[in-house]
Amino acid sequence: MNLTLIDWLIMLLYFAFVLGIGFALKRYMRTSKDFFQAGRSLPAWICGLAFISANLGAQEVIGMGASGAKYGIATSHFYWIGAIPAMIFVGVFMMPFYYGSKARSVPEFLRLRFDEKTRAYNACSFAVMTVFSSGISMYAMARLIQTLHVFDSLFLKFNLPLGWIFHFAIILSAIIVLGYIFLGGLTSAIYNEVLQFFLIVAGFLPLVWVGLKNVGGWNGLKAALPVAYTHSWRGMTNAHNNPLGVEWFGLSMGLAFVLSFGYWCTDFLVIQTAMASDSEESARRVPLIAAIPKMFFPFLVILPGLIAIATPAVTQHAMMQAAPTLNTTAKQPAANDLSDPTKYNKGLIPAKVNPVTGKVMTDEHGNPLLDYDLAIPNMLLYYFPTGILGLGLTALLASFMSGMAGNVTAFNTVWTYDLYQSYIHKNASDSHYLKMGRWATVGGILLSMATAYAATSFNNIMDTLQLVFSFVNAPLFATFLLGMFWKRTTGHAAFTGLVSGTVAAIIHHGLTLPADANRGIHGGWIAVVHSYPSEMAQNFWTAIWAFSINFILTVIISLLTKPRPEPELVGLVYSLTPKPVEHHMAWYARPKVIAVGLIALLIALNLIFR
Repeated sequence: MNLTLIDWLIMLLYFAFVLGIGFALKRYMRTSKDFFQAGRSLPAWICGLAFISANLGAQEVIGMGASGAKYGIATSHFYWIGAIPAMIFVGVFMMPFYYGSKARSVPEFLRLRFDEKTRAYNACSFAVMTVFSSGISMYAMARLIQTLHVFDSLFLKFNLPLGWIFHFAIILSAIIVLGYIFLGGLTSAIYNEVLQFFLIVAGFLPLVWVGLKNVGGWNGLKAALPVAYTHSWRGMTNAHNNPLGVEWFGLSMGLAFVLSFGYWCTDFLVIQTAMASDSEESARRVPLIAAIPKMFFPFLVILPGLIAIATPAVTQHAMMQAAPTLNTTAKQPAANDLSDPTKYNKGLIPAKVNPVTGKVMTDEHGNPLLDYDLAIPNMLLYYFPTGILGLGLTALLASFMSGMAGNVTAFNTVWTYDLYQSYIHKNASDSHYLKMGRWATVGGILLSMATAYAATSFNNIMDTLQLVFSFVNAPLFATFLLGMFWKRTTGHAAFTGLVSGTVAAIIHHGLTLPADANRGIHGGWIAVVHSYPSEMAQNFWTAIWAFSINFILTVIISLLTKPRPEPELVGLVYSLTPKPVEHHMAWYARPKVIAVGLIALLIALNLIFR
């Protein structure tokens, strides 16, 4: 594939713009509060778009498209029961706690509610999670650049091995994100996330329209796919009757409750954007504003995945070629040669190729794996002409930048405030912490580069992310739920439960394995005592075990230990905190009214696509 001048100009203009925002905001970064918290001065609508865009990284755009191709319309559960209810909950109930406590991060809130050790544990686990999430976005961007052969001509011109393009793309993405966060901090990240939101919408709306038209509309799409792929609830009575490989209880408890609420209510990556708003009222509206466009994103990012597998298979196309390696003069492989990914594609989905070696990857039975992560990139390449292709690629690159930037800004805040200031250098000047925040950005980027290579063994990055969330967010949600709504919860119980929940997730992962997966990073590294129909089903049940063990142990230990006096918990426990006043607000602007409207629309969507 050869990009034309107009395609290059669109992408270069975008990169110049995001770096320009960083340079423009650098002069306003005078204090650590400016750098880490955007001065708590941004309007609700800006923070609302940033709130959704912080989650609109590679895991959303590439991961949801991949899941659409792999699991069908059931992927919409990640939105309609796996996001919107939790976003409503965090806006109505939890933001008053976060914003009112003046906590600078989620770990700091845990210190205020429980104790120092709980904060330290969460800060460390969250820092690890953000590095993995940022690394996944980096990996996705590198795979996109490699698959589309964007830099092939440049490497050939300088006689460089084409197999190095994957490494070059990771370094390039790291430098760009590092540039604008290092200069403008959270403010730069938020304004870039707003820009990226509009770019993603502009780039993907034409893709859905053109793709859907080419497969005969919704009816044509339904005719080309198995019935289970076009219904979200049908077949949920049994894990083996739906592509997601999970029954209704595992879906409702694992995704809709534990993983969903664990992410949207406790993940500082998204919470930090709401806390950057100019008032508590604005902070409460931020998740509710974000929930409105979020509700319709399945049509933007999941549908392309379904269209990709419904499109008639194409083998003679640049997107179906294996990743180039040092051996560019080798003869064409035979039809049964696993080095030829074009022999095993499904619609526009090719076989998964190792980005470093260029060889087709297989499951435990020796069958080629499909590379679902290429669903949306291949859709762009197949359906978009010159110029529009540049816009579509820019939208993809914007999603990667958004995901990386959100995770890195969360990492530098937690590292500086919750680890460095708390345990390494307690009484330094504000300028010292500002400087440390910038250097933490460098460290976060370097660690993310290392974790990008760990994502190469998964054929759907959403599977990877949900696995990470089940280890970190799932047990944390149990701690938050008890801490906010049960004043008897103690610090010793919270810490013990949090550690035990994480250990439970690790053990469950080590004892279970998805169908056809190889033992190791996918699970079963202790022993295989149970097999799940899919990796997503394994993730949901890992989260359920982590949450349940944490919840039970925290309750038991809390009953055996001494609670804190009630006056110390005012503003930290729901029953002891004054409720937000809403009577001065217009009825349509009140969070509870907006929440009711969102719930009604949510029920309607679930009924339509049941």
